[in-house]
Amino acid sequence: MLIKPKVRGFICTTAHPDGCKAIVKEQIDHVKAQKHSENAPKKVLVIGASMGYGLATRISAAYSGGAATIGVIFDKPASGARTATAGWYNTAAFEQFAHEDGLYAKTINGDAYSSEIKKQTIELIKNDLGKVDCVVYSLAAPRRTAADGTQYTSVLKTVGSSYTNKTINLKDNTVGDITVEPATETEIEATVKVMGGEDWKDWIDALRAADAIEDNAVTVAYSYIGPDMTHPMYADGSIGKAKDHLFETAKKMTAEGAVKAYISVNKALVTQSSAAIPIVPLYISILYKVMKEKGVHEGCIEQMCRMWNEKLFADKAVTDDDDRIRMDDLEMSEDVQAAVHELWKDISTENLPTHADIEGYHTDFYRLFGFGADGVDYEAETDQNVSIPSLG
Repeated sequence: MLIKPKVRGFICTTAHPDGCKAIVKEQIDHVKAQKHSENAPKKVLVIGASMGYGLATRISAAYSGGAATIGVIFDKPASGARTATAGWYNTAAFEQFAHEDGLYAKTINGDAYSSEIKKQTIELIKNDLGKVDCVVYSLAAPRRTAADGTQYTSVLKTVGSSYTNKTINLKDNTVGDITVEPATETEIEATVKVMGGEDWKDWIDALRAADAIEDNAVTVAYSYIGPDMTHPMYADGSIGKAKDHLFETAKKMTAEGAVKAYISVNKALVTQSSAAIPIVPLYISILYKVMKEKGVHEGCIEQMCRMWNEKLFADKAVTDDDDRIRMDDLEMSEDVQAAVHELWKDISTENLPTHADIEGYHTDFYRLFGFGADGVDYEAETDQNVSIPSLG
């Protein structure tokens, strides 16, 4: 079939298998070309491994240290004329390349919050690897069904009071004000349940109980802080409350002594999650312009490869005073933020092309779904039916 992008809201409902494969290959080639840490782990579990930071971490683990990787994803194969999800195609491509390069790579597909998927994953670890020495937690789901059957849905809202600032309508690239209303206490609690550290710790506890994780293994989860203009929507909003819980969970797990848990504070990038947050896409498009002009822009794979080799698994983990890995170090540098704030002050629909890299934003968005890859003929008929080797 001829596959074209179809966008609804903040997601693309189609994905291109050849494009996804080409982009995964680009990321693998980047990691292969970098200097690698000698301390990298050899048996890695990545929870949320099919897109964005999770996929980039799995690629970095496999191609930096030759790690055997197990990925947990929640994706759909093609069905009739409907394409598979981008995460499905990404995972199929990664496994194919990894196997060709002699690397162990298998995948579990299902709801990572569920006890069933935890059990399946642990069984695979025990059978194939014995124990893992690193666990990466990279879930960014909008809802969660807890072990007792309660369903929780996260919200993208402020806390305490409403907040008005500039945002962009990505459908027509118009800039205007948006007012975001505060979350209720119930909504905040639900967001913490979905995006906080409870499930991360459940995974570590389950692995420990099954003797499927090495003593003193490393585990890392991802967060974001960002500049003042995004704080009401992120760092101080409902998501921020969840990320605070994630941070406290890391400290708690480390204090228990069985694992060393880190939070990596990453750079703002175009992901399925960030595209849905008011104000943030406009900030990202300005940030892209500034960081590209200064020659310090990084995408997911550059971030995660640097995190893996130069920060997390350096001779000693490189952290801030709160024991967090700061991958946002380039984004939050004084010169970058000063330039972003100067552009933010008078950005409008009319000057958007000169004040922001909106083209780069849209390019990265479509690349999430396999569109815009070099060397791919998007006018050619493509077989949407692709299998993930380990899933049959």
